[in-house]
Amino acid sequence: MRHTDDSIRVGGTWFAVASFLMVVVLVLHGPISPELSEQMTRVSDGVMRWSVAHWIAAAGLSLHAVAGLVILTSQSRLTGGWWTTTAWAVIPIAALWTLTTAVAEATVVSDAARSGNREVFEAWWAFAEGKANGFSFLALAVALIARNEAQSGERALPAWSAWTAMAAGVVSFTGWALGMWFGVGLGSVIWVISSILMSAWGVWFGVALTRSPRGAAPTVEEH
Repeated sequence: MRHTDDSIRVGGTWFAVASFLMVVVLVLHGPISPELSEQMTRVSDGVMRWSVAHWIAAAGLSLHAVAGLVILTSQSRLTGGWWTTTAWAVIPIAALWTLTTAVAEATVVSDAARSGNREVFEAWWAFAEGKANGFSFLALAVALIARNEAQSGERALPAWSAWTAMAAGVVSFTGWALGMWFGVGLGSVIWVISSILMSAWGVWFGVALTRSPRGAAPTVEEH
């Protein structure tokens, strides 16, 4: 039981920190323009902010990976069902997938925008955009985790907050799809707002896990 308790506290700590960093990133990042020329201008006009935001993203995504791996070892109610175990396994994979986007945008994409090298910007933007799809699947994983939390009889937070986070995760995925896959400008705005809401819940959830009383986290079946 001590192994379970400690794993939940450690995982919760890093999940809270990772989620907080993502809130900061999303506020600095803002929506993505479906027009490549306009997006290049946005990056070049705020290249330092863009670079810093993505280094913070790299740190946040790395900590998401750590949190997911730790929770997977907890043998607790958090991984008590097929779907929730899968969701916590997706967290580190999706985070590491998106991590390459963060590093690319903090370095070569920012440099290309600053120097006005459109050819390099286009090539690396396509790479970054493809790898960034990992974040949309991270959002779905959080939605599943929140759903399980809402239905759990031993939840650490009010059910309404978890249901809200589940909806935010689904909307984040939808907004990303609309904005990045179908070129709908409003989709990116929806993605940013819903992702901030989802990540804010992640902070709250992670902090709640760090306060779990000892012996209060047995494995239970997912409802």
